[in-house]
Amino acid sequence: MNELENVNIAQVTELPAPEIIKNELPMSDSAKNTVAEGRRVVSDILAGRDSRLMVITGPCSIHSYEVAMDYARRLSQLQQEVPNFYFVMRVYFEKPRTTVGWKGLINDPHLNGTYDIQEGLKQGRKILREIADMGIPTATEFLDPIVPQYIGDLVTWAAIGARTTESQTHREMSSGLSMPVGFKNSTDGSIDVALNAIESSRNPQNFLGITQQGKACVLSTKGNPLGHLVLRGGGGKPNYDEESVRTAVVNMKKRDINPALVVDCSHANSNKDHERQPIVLEDVIRQRKEGQDAIRGVMLESNIGPGNQKITENLEDLVYGVSVTDKCLDWAATDKVVKEAHSKVS
Repeated sequence: MNELENVNIAQVTELPAPEIIKNELPMSDSAKNTVAEGRRVVSDILAGRDSRLMVITGPCSIHSYEVAMDYARRLSQLQQEVPNFYFVMRVYFEKPRTTVGWKGLINDPHLNGTYDIQEGLKQGRKILREIADMGIPTATEFLDPIVPQYIGDLVTWAAIGARTTESQTHREMSSGLSMPVGFKNSTDGSIDVALNAIESSRNPQNFLGITQQGKACVLSTKGNPLGHLVLRGGGGKPNYDEESVRTAVVNMKKRDINPALVVDCSHANSNKDHERQPIVLEDVIRQRKEGQDAIRGVMLESNIGPGNQKITENLEDLVYGVSVTDKCLDWAATDKVVKEAHSKVS
């Protein structure tokens, strides 16, 4: 017995190589077109070449295939009704936890502590593939640096969360991602860490990873020029107000960073009150109407039903379409606030 290695490892479970799962769940031509077109449009919006407002909306986290498909169908219909907005659906599978808790569909797809990560990767890929087949681009937060090798080809927009923006690992990973990446400001509200991350990720990096065949390798990147800032508030205060936005723009220009902002209407910007998200969106729309064109996108946490619920031992007791993580707006409220906002910019 080797008493120097794996002292605290209880079990090692091998995963299939990324190419095996991709071959099992391949992309259709329509899905490929959705992702390619989505990345092009989002890049144009961030660069100011497309005047539409990007609206990233969807559940705080995906825990049900049926709910994800239901939401995607509703969003597809809404897109037809509000042409001056460009929708990207939140399809978040990884949840960073302050201490412990459910870590998302990829980590624990059965919601019962069995941690069937192989099945979680397959479920995540299946959901992304089917949403792309509907013509809807998707957004996700990347937490584990290996996960993009399994699902990254299906993602239009990626987020690096407030807890991981300072991480060198995530900055290196972002430098090699193939889609635009939004870096959230720190939980204390500071934007400096996120701006550092944008600078770091737009430069070439070298780091450890895996190939499509599942072999350990060194990944050498070109750098990602599409990093941008996501304002989510922090330190008990919002940062979507005019002064905060102007300050962010000034600081970005000083660093020669494209002053493209996405405002997260949830988290500290809404004081973690899901029902206050419309207030944030209304103010963002007002700022854009008054000439603040640095705001290129917004994010809403939205689901079929309102609020949230705890994961129950008997999963049949879960209420359909209600978040098991952060509280969300229900679909009726989402539909209403989006249409009202669209009417003000049309």
